[in-house]
Amino acid sequence: MMTRFDPKAFKRKHAVVLGLGRSGEAAAKLLLKKGFRVFGSDSRPRKELRRLASRLGKRFAFEGGGHSDRILRAAFAVKSPGMHPDSPALAKLRAAGIPVFSEMEVALAFLPEVELVAVTGTNGKTTTAALTAAVFQAARRRTHLLGNVGTPLAASASRIRKGDTVVLEVSSYQLEDSVFFRPDSSVILNITSDHLEHHKTMQSYIAAKARVFRLQDRSCCCVFNAADPLVLHLARSSRSRKLFFAREPSTRASAWIAGGKIRVRLPGEKKESALVPPAIPGVHNLENAMAAALLGFSRRVGSAAVARAFRKFKGVEHRIEDCGTVRGLRIVNDSKGTNVDSTLAALRALESEAGRLLLILGGLPKGGGFAPLRPLVEKTAKAVLTIGSAARSIEGDLQGSIHVFPCETLETAVEVAFKIGAKGDTLLLSPACASFDQFKDFEDRGRRFKEIVRKYATCASRTSKRGAVRGRIRAARRR
Repeated sequence: MMTRFDPKAFKRKHAVVLGLGRSGEAAAKLLLKKGFRVFGSDSRPRKELRRLASRLGKRFAFEGGGHSDRILRAAFAVKSPGMHPDSPALAKLRAAGIPVFSEMEVALAFLPEVELVAVTGTNGKTTTAALTAAVFQAARRRTHLLGNVGTPLAASASRIRKGDTVVLEVSSYQLEDSVFFRPDSSVILNITSDHLEHHKTMQSYIAAKARVFRLQDRSCCCVFNAADPLVLHLARSSRSRKLFFAREPSTRASAWIAGGKIRVRLPGEKKESALVPPAIPGVHNLENAMAAALLGFSRRVGSAAVARAFRKFKGVEHRIEDCGTVRGLRIVNDSKGTNVDSTLAALRALESEAGRLLLILGGLPKGGGFAPLRPLVEKTAKAVLTIGSAARSIEGDLQGSIHVFPCETLETAVEVAFKIGAKGDTLLLSPACASFDQFKDFEDRGRRFKEIVRKYATCASRTSKRGAVRGRIRAARRR
């Protein structure tokens, strides 16, 4: 039977942390600080973990190259959210009766009483979480933006005080592992096919998302997208107080769009608030803003504070991020476009530039193919430049609809874009793929993209590869 993580029950006992990525390191550091003995176990070679181990100190022991039976000496385990639920290491722990907890639930066990707000969904989580945090900050509440957005909860646990507001971006991986997670307010923005290489079935993925409200009751609130059929279906099983947003007004919606403004009226109230949306592109960002507004209203934030937050919000790095103009090309970084639906949202947001988009696609595919991109690519793009392991699949799915230039690397894709682009065109990185085949994560990919582009702002394009690039372009055009 699953039990909550109770620090008192495990005090001074041995902990094992499985996976020493960002959240694993944060969990290990927190447990060490609280007096636990910690053993780290990771699939990476031991030599790659030495620098991390030096940061954690002499009391931290570790192994690399896989998970040995040493993990069975622990009283409890903390699991990396990226570890597959069917991992042999987890099976060993379960067979030995050793409880396994998520980094998020371990961190929550050390927090004082706080206001907990959770944001999940397939797309839009980070923008919505950042905007929600801005809403609470505008209401002069001490607010922490944590979780999947980049900073693990465990990394900030010692800085959080009683009464603070904690806004968490939570992924399906984190929710899957968090059995006793119960936020005061939460939102499910949307659900489309994603991460099926991990969850295996759409049903498992949806069930993971539903954990965001599973333990809520009427004292809590969950916000739902009334226009998303899967989200709407999930709302039926929620016992929380429910709020809905939709693009069009309806009897169900507490937030909607009318007259270019976001209108909000909570159930049972006569007063309607009219808010100017944040100045970030795309209809999907209107939905994100409605969700943030409802999360604020659900926790007694006034309309004036929400309006201030919206007015000051400039967007989030790597999300349809306008990076200015370089040598006549407008540069847009949407490295967070890690699935097809996210890239479709970026293309819709830039639809006014139809026929002038140079679109960089590719990376590690998530399954499902790229054919859904065809109609919008045909309408908006001038050319597609492919990178990474998904390049052949993209070329096959878009064959005949657009000029496709196989580039392999991001550096080559940017170079080709500056060769074939004309003044007034837009270079858009929105890969529709994960980044892990060539980059550490989507942030690493986005920052590398901006670094490459910056070179073209200060110097002429490199000449050493000009002949090779022209050869690739000619070959691609002959296809």
